Amino acid sequence: MIEGLKRCQINDIRERLRGWYNRPLGQALLQREREQLDSILPTLFGYHIVQVGCLLGDDLLAGSRIRHQVLLDADSGGETLMPAAYAYPDAMPIESGSVDVVLLPHTLEFERQPHQILREADRILIPEGHVVVLGFNPWSLWGIWRLCRCFSGKAPWCGDFLSLTRIKDWMALLGFDVVLVRRYFYRPPIQRVGVMKKLAFMEKLGARLWPRLSGAYVLVARKRVTTLTPIRPRWRPRRTLVGDLTPTTRSRHSHV
Repeated sequence: MIEGLKRCQINDIRERLRGWYNRPLGQALLQREREQLDSILPTLFGYHIVQVGCLLGDDLLAGSRIRHQVLLDADSGGETLMPAAYAYPDAMPIESGSVDVVLLPHTLEFERQPHQILREADRILIPEGHVVVLGFNPWSLWGIWRLCRCFSGKAPWCGDFLSLTRIKDWMALLGFDVVLVRRYFYRPPIQRVGVMKKLAFMEKLGARLWPRLSGAYVLVARKRVTTLTPIRPRWRPRRTLVGDLTPTTRSRHSHV
């Protein structure tokens, strides 16, 4: 649905997504997402954290202990108090290897080249840096609802929901290790507040009985560091090949 759209069309969809987050269902989901991030972000340390895409304000980074927080957004529709820059998520104007944490709050579902965005996150992250992804689960009641509404043009149903399996595959290809996956929001996507309150029991029940059918998920992956481990020769005094061996320089490669 998103691939092939113009930038102005994608910006319009992002604006509709922000409007959806202002409605009861979006507010309920946002509360759960803030709870997840408030428990995850304090465990990720560093000097710089970048949020790519704005949902509503800058509350998503409130739990982070990293002081320097920057928002990158492709349109000016999101109001935020943190430093913000107008930039495309697939071409971030950030120096390579300079960021400690990248947050992608439903950024991948509403862009033309989600894998390119992950490549950009990989580029700007330092070794051992982390990327945090919020996503909608296509294998859920939300996914079924999307199949019925995807052609309506309404957000978030017009987005390309990405499964955890696909995200993990992309992460593995880029050299990331998935360190955490959490699933949340098991209630159906209903806008009526009263009905949502009556279905609150589904949260604990779903997490216990059908955990993979959550409406949304959060994934945390760490950028893998490739180290060159020198091969130590086996010293055998009786052999005359020792003189022909050139020992590897451990100091040159041990801190790569």
